[in-house]
Amino acid sequence: MHSKLILFKKFFLLIVFSYFLTSCQTNLSFTKVDISHILLDSSLNIRALEIHNNKVYNATSLGEIYSFDTNKPDLLHVDQYSSKIDSVLYPNFRSIAIVNDNVFAITIGSPALLFKNGKVVYRETDEKVFYDSMDFWNEKEGLVVGDYMNGCISILITRDGGESWKKLDCSMFNNKLPDEGFFAASDTNISIIGNKAWVASGGINSRIYYSDDFGKSWNIIETPIIKGESTKGIYSIDFYNKKNGFAIGGDYTKPLDNISNKIITNDGGKTWKTVADNQNPGYRSCVQYFPNSKGKSLVAIGFNGIDVSNDRGYSWKHISDESFYTIRFLNKCTAYAAGKGKISKLHFK
Repeated sequence: MHSKLILFKKFFLLIVFSYFLTSCQTNLSFTKVDISHILLDSSLNIRALEIHNNKVYNATSLGEIYSFDTNKPDLLHVDQYSSKIDSVLYPNFRSIAIVNDNVFAITIGSPALLFKNGKVVYRETDEKVFYDSMDFWNEKEGLVVGDYMNGCISILITRDGGESWKKLDCSMFNNKLPDEGFFAASDTNISIIGNKAWVASGGINSRIYYSDDFGKSWNIIETPIIKGESTKGIYSIDFYNKKNGFAIGGDYTKPLDNISNKIITNDGGKTWKTVADNQNPGYRSCVQYFPNSKGKSLVAIGFNGIDVSNDRGYSWKHISDESFYTIRFLNKCTAYAAGKGKISKLHFK
């Protein structure tokens, strides 16, 4: 009788566990979040985070790469990057990418130093150089985007897995506008689906640079998002699939303003329209779709908190005042976020 009771309890616990697992996987509506901190350190300033093979990587403004396995978050590993050749002791990272366990990170400002596994594979020196975001199409081809200099925006391309990088010539771009740039706020200026890439600029000109051939050619798309000043524009863009995308931003100096700071597309970025005007959230530095949500659920984060939408971005709910700069999903319900002084795990429900 005792053994049957034990078996029943085990079976009951398995059913309960399966229920919560299944409900997480099928739920298309999120209204709450539980937050647990992995690391609290006032010296941290993290705007670049990636998850690869159940491992979380964080790049800091002091040239550190923090990494940990999601199953063993207490075992933090720290790599300190530097470049003795360039006399850079603490590189300021705002971008990171992980490809086949290779770790890429690039600094802002001059000298621009692009590291692969701690080794500098690209360097550029100019008073105007400033790189903001990085992503890869596949294990061989990737790009880095940076601000306007010498006649156009800066885009670096690799075709050999990041061993070498080439800067695109300004002749690649039509309708070039002076002083156009990007925001190094969350490493989410770029969204990639298949062979396509959407790159969101900000400031005086907030436009979308679009390529459907791995960066070999580019078109520029106007958007209705707020613009006209160096602090305004698109700060983050994400596509759920080749048709549906969302971008968010605003003015970080006026974070409560919520007019024309959220835009949506359903035709692959050809046209955009504003949504949720005069509705929160105001300024946010990062937006991401919930995985497997059919494009209905999004999360937006920033130094003023966390907001979610369950209707493709047409309305939003504020669910936390916790401050973060950037976020990435591990699975449908679980994400990791980082910002000023912390790396955290977020469980949405």
